[in-house]
Amino acid sequence: MAFDSIQTPAGKVDQVLGGSANFFSIAASIYAPVDIVGVVGEDFPKDHLLWLSQRKIDVSGVQVAPGKTFHWVGSYGQDLSDAKTLSTALNVFEHFDPRLSHKHSCAPYVFLANIDPELQQKVLDQVQEPRLVACDSMNFWIAGKLQELRKTLARVDIISLNEGEAYLLSEEKNILKAAQAIQKMGPSVVIVKRGAYGALLMTSQGFFIAPAYPTAHVVDPTGAGDSFAGAFMGYLAEAGAHRNLAQKDPVRWEQLLRRAVLAGCVMASFTVEDFSFRRLTQLKISDLVERQETLMRMIRVD
Repeated sequence: MAFDSIQTPAGKVDQVLGGSANFFSIAASIYAPVDIVGVVGEDFPKDHLLWLSQRKIDVSGVQVAPGKTFHWVGSYGQDLSDAKTLSTALNVFEHFDPRLSHKHSCAPYVFLANIDPELQQKVLDQVQEPRLVACDSMNFWIAGKLQELRKTLARVDIISLNEGEAYLLSEEKNILKAAQAIQKMGPSVVIVKRGAYGALLMTSQGFFIAPAYPTAHVVDPTGAGDSFAGAFMGYLAEAGAHRNLAQKDPVRWEQLLRRAVLAGCVMASFTVEDFSFRRLTQLKISDLVERQETLMRMIRVD
């Protein structure tokens, strides 16, 4: 949970609400209840925590620590493909030590956001028999803590990361080879997010390529990957999907994963239409359903 200061070709904002937990939880809560474990500073608006709690999002696991909230400053060029980090102030996040309550330790679905892989493992050590575990990561951890990240990957079912991160982690230059190499590290399901080109899903059954929903008005891609992951996990949770389904009913498992990826692509298409998660806060179920149906029609050939 963070503050972001962002400049894109569409404009500039300063100290707007952001962070993986915000984007993920808002997107996921459209499908299923969400519990957040995170940390913010004393400067974080209490009314936002209240707003989250009114959307099936439990914020009892959010610590309010003395100091300031994590702050990221970044900019995007004309193609909006990559964010350039101008500064990062970890603030209270620097000493974040996740401690799970009994309720949180019993969570059936766990998503480990983009944090130090040692912390990801610490969270997993506290979770009791989850039905499904997914994680995210980034270049910083791949380059700086590869061995620890590999330990995390050996314990998760699903990993979601962008194309550049997939190439760096796998040391491959082909997207299919990259996904296959990452599978061998532990996760049976690999999702490679490709921005404007959609996403690739790799499972034991093969691969599936989902297109991005075409969006004419792109303002800010920040948080698109996190909202993708939120919709993906929320969809699976609502459907009751779990790792054992891959053996019991592989056809159903594959179908749910593919539909979850499409749900993620649609959610991300809304996120990029405004700064912060403003567009997600205005999202109506009817808007989501309409765009999902349109995307399904786009990929049908019969």
